[in-house]
Amino acid sequence: MLSRDALREHLIYSRIAGDVATPRENNLDHYSSVANRDPYYMLGLTFEQPWPFRDVLAQMAKACGVVPDAGHRWGQDTIDPDRTIDALDAMALRIAAALSQENPKVLVATGHPTGLLAVHLPLARFCAEHGATLITPAEGWTYAGSGFGRPRRIRYLQDIAMLDDKGGFVHTHDSAPMERMLTELAGELPDLVIADHGWAGAAGEAGVPTVAFADCNDPALFLGEAEGKIDVVVPLDDNVLPRYYTPLTERIVTLASRAL
Repeated sequence: MLSRDALREHLIYSRIAGDVATPRENNLDHYSSVANRDPYYMLGLTFEQPWPFRDVLAQMAKACGVVPDAGHRWGQDTIDPDRTIDALDAMALRIAAALSQENPKVLVATGHPTGLLAVHLPLARFCAEHGATLITPAEGWTYAGSGFGRPRRIRYLQDIAMLDDKGGFVHTHDSAPMERMLTELAGELPDLVIADHGWAGAAGEAGVPTVAFADCNDPALFLGEAEGKIDVVVPLDDNVLPRYYTPLTERIVTLASRAL
C-alpha cells in the first residue's frame, strides 16, 4: 500500500483527483440539473432538503473539493486528493464492518464499466474471500428507458452487476436496474452495496447500507451522503485508465483487512 503522501501524488499525476478532466462548465450544468430535480441526474435519490444551486455547489466544495466560487464558470475544476483519501479510508472501515457480520450479503454494481469496473472487481473478490455472499438478483431482467430505444439487460461479470446493450457493457446513470434487483430480493436486502451512479443512488434511497464512488459532476450521491442515505462517497474521476485505480483498491483492501 502506498503511503498517504505517495497516494496523493499518484492521484494528482493520474488526474483521479487534483486538476481533473471534467470541466467546470459541465460540473455547474449538472449541479443546476440536480437543483431542478432532473431525474437523469438524481440517480434514483429523493431529497428532504430543497438543495438550490448554491447549496449544491457549497456541498460539492465541502465533500469533493471543487472550486467554491460561484463566479468561476469556465475552465478547470478540482477534486481535493485528501478528501479522496479520507473517503477511501472511511469506505474501508465500512466494508470491514459489513464483513464482520455473520454471513454478510454484498451486492456490487457499476454504471461505469470502462473505468470503475477495475475498482469493483478486486473489492468484490476481497468480500468473497472474507466470507461474504455476493448476490446476483434479476440477472437477465430487460427494460428500455432513459432515451435509448432498444432493450438493455442486467448482466453479471464475476458477480458484478452491469447493464448490457447488445453484448457490450455500457455507461448508465439509471436507477431502474437496482430498483428491480431490490424488488426481486423481496425484503431480503443486502448488508452492503458497493456501487456508483444510479445503482448506488437507488440502493441508498431504499435504505440499504451503501458505499459509492462518484465524479465531481455527479452531485446527487454527495447530497445523498449529506442526508444520510449513503454511508460513504469517494470523490474521484470515474473514467481514467483502469490501471490507475490500483493503488486506491489496494488501500481499501489493506485497511479493511486490518480492521477485520
